Amino acid sequence: MSLHELTAHALHEKLKAREISAQELTEAVYERIAEVEPHVKGYLTLTKDIALEQASRADAGFQNGDEMPPLAGIPIAIKDVICTKGVRTTCGSKILENFVPPYNATVMTKLHEQGIVMVGKTNMDEFAMGSSTENSAYQITHNPWDLKAIPGGSSGGSAAVVAANTAICSLGSDTGGSIRQPAALCGVVGMKPTYGRVSRYGLVAFASSLDQIGPFTKDVTDCALLLNAICGSDAMDATSVDVPVPDFTQALINDVEGLKIGVPKEYFTPALDTEIADSVYAAIAVLEGLGATVEEVSLPHTEYAIATYYIIAPAEASANLARYDGVRYGYRTENPEALISMYKKTRSEGFGEEVKRRIMLGTFALSAGYQDAYYKKAQKVRTLIKSDFDAAFEKVDVIATPTSPTPAFKIGERTADPLQMYLSDVMTTPASHAGLPGISLPCGLVKSGLPIGLQLLGAPFAEENVLRVAYTFEQNTEHHRQKPQIQTNGDV
Repeated sequence: MSLHELTAHALHEKLKAREISAQELTEAVYERIAEVEPHVKGYLTLTKDIALEQASRADAGFQNGDEMPPLAGIPIAIKDVICTKGVRTTCGSKILENFVPPYNATVMTKLHEQGIVMVGKTNMDEFAMGSSTENSAYQITHNPWDLKAIPGGSSGGSAAVVAANTAICSLGSDTGGSIRQPAALCGVVGMKPTYGRVSRYGLVAFASSLDQIGPFTKDVTDCALLLNAICGSDAMDATSVDVPVPDFTQALINDVEGLKIGVPKEYFTPALDTEIADSVYAAIAVLEGLGATVEEVSLPHTEYAIATYYIIAPAEASANLARYDGVRYGYRTENPEALISMYKKTRSEGFGEEVKRRIMLGTFALSAGYQDAYYKKAQKVRTLIKSDFDAAFEKVDVIATPTSPTPAFKIGERTADPLQMYLSDVMTTPASHAGLPGISLPCGLVKSGLPIGLQLLGAPFAEENVLRVAYTFEQNTEHHRQKPQIQTNGDV
């Protein structure tokens, strides 16, 4: 196996035994980038000079015999919505094309303390608004399993680079499914931790009551390692929760005996792709065969989740994106006639169509005379959705569902139909409303060869239950070993 194909935990053992160096590993990843990145287009910015310097520091630690953290020397990619000091952070938008943050996000500070190697910043839907990574102002990322298909979104770049082996792991952000859905469509592991488990300081805000940072990895063990690195309360983020952070690797137990898994009937509707339904049911049967108890649960307000999300998220986005006015930082229109004209032209020229659509939706939902009818009512429905989950978790430990209702669709297939695009997140938004931890991991392929994701959801701060079930499933199946064969000779 080539170095770029290995997991972080396997590479750590090789680095620790000094069988390889972090410098060699980093060079191997950049060689892989040179080979496939022109076809996948997962990165917006590469940071090779920084990466080689970080690799050199990691090597010095290993050579000195220091006790090195498990992610030391590991090449990791970062979604371009997370602030990186001295490195361009665009959020996939023209309005931040030349923005270089003067500080690091808290997760970056934590990763640097681990001694990671930062490969670069990954492509994304503009301001994390989208389900396909087609809304980036710069390029469309291609799914490594089928270069004519989308990788999911908004963290499509972060999912694609892990699937393509152009990073060992990556970080993304999940507002309504933006880690879990692309993880499913790219056949990798992706996890959204409980809201408040990871600091949002330095995460450029889309919808502040929903946004959460999480990992993309090649297996569940690496997911636990990255969670260990990034979780924890932070005085710089008032929404981060001061609860103990366990060692998540202790949850990697190959045993589900006695655990109760709930299967919500509302997620298995005739609209669900039959191949996906069959694979997810088969995955649940595997867990049942390993000793878990499976029972049907009901989440009756699921049908309102998308409508609720597309009121709450745009409303919060409308407020958060008001700061991009051409005055303080970011893009500014040339030769404005007057102040109001400068605001209008800057925002019209700097934002893409999807971002403008959501700003308008959100501004309308918050406007005088409509706030009670839309935003406040949506918040009440959100409470009902959370109550459904609370009741379900009184009976079961983990809830199992499909991650996406369909496999990856073709690039351009849904761009003219925003509603159809929004429905890509129908399986993931309910857990986002409730702030729950959720993981997507591979559970099969459709006949056309595209990956299928199994979503496992836990009660708030019950990541350990989710990881235990995910790890047991992974250890007893071969789905995570299936990898894309990227066709680098032919038209994309």
